[in-house]
Amino acid sequence: MQILHKSGFVAVMGRPNVGKSTLVNALVGQKVAAVSPRPQTTRRQQLGILSLENAQVIFVDTPGVHRPRHKLGESMNQLAQEALEDCDLVLFMVDASQEPTEDDQLLADLLSTLKRTPPLIFVLNKIDLLSPEFQPRRLADYERLLPARYISPEQRKTLFVSATRGDNRQNLLDEILAELPENLPFFPEDQVTDLFEREIAGDLIREAALIHLREEVPHGINVRVDEFTERNDQGAFIAATIFVEKESHKPIVIGQAGSMLKKIGTAARQEIEAMSGRKVFLQLRVKVRKNWRDDEKALKQFGYSSKPKKR
Repeated sequence: MQILHKSGFVAVMGRPNVGKSTLVNALVGQKVAAVSPRPQTTRRQQLGILSLENAQVIFVDTPGVHRPRHKLGESMNQLAQEALEDCDLVLFMVDASQEPTEDDQLLADLLSTLKRTPPLIFVLNKIDLLSPEFQPRRLADYERLLPARYISPEQRKTLFVSATRGDNRQNLLDEILAELPENLPFFPEDQVTDLFEREIAGDLIREAALIHLREEVPHGINVRVDEFTERNDQGAFIAATIFVEKESHKPIVIGQAGSMLKKIGTAARQEIEAMSGRKVFLQLRVKVRKNWRDDEKALKQFGYSSKPKKR
């Protein structure tokens, strides 16, 4: 008897900061996406690839759907919509520890505009922050957002999970595998993401900056990796530029006598070394690129142009 192989693309959708990247990292079994407490840490579409004996799950980690305030936000929303249009399964993630927001409704509205109805798993994350007695009420609050096409239990499943603590993660994976179509693998079994180390390194530097900087600075930060050179048994040399939108933000990123930049560099280097499995020498500098999030030329240079995934 021939054992069938299943493979498919799973769009991980949700408003900013509901735990999409945390969940993808946990299910893939290693860190492939940057994570921070700040909303909109994910700015590009990234794949997290889980290869099992008889299945390959390709998680499409998308930017959080939100009401955009600049051209970067518009580009991020477009990437999320592209993922929906070409996926085999949708994970609609919400933050169960909070009441529904306007951005949750935006994603629900986006689902209602699709020409087709891919199967959907409604994932209520962060139940480690919600008392069990409040779960039914919170589920009812979020179910009101769902488009009519997903009201029927036959068309969607619902799970309460904790991406960080692990509650129901295996049950979620089992439900995902049940929904995947029969396909041969799309990627080699040892590949875990579609990004190169250079791109991941840039995201990890930005992650470190998001974690350590003040509220008013992080959203205007971008990182460009200028050099990524292998040094044989000595590891790798990485030179990167941290861009900010305002002159007043530059000294904040650098810190007194370079203290903040050193803190960011140390944290980023440790994450890059953990990701790559080798020593890294990291050199950072800070430059101002005024209002780059509304500058189409800058967005293109920084690689934020919309590029649909080919399959």
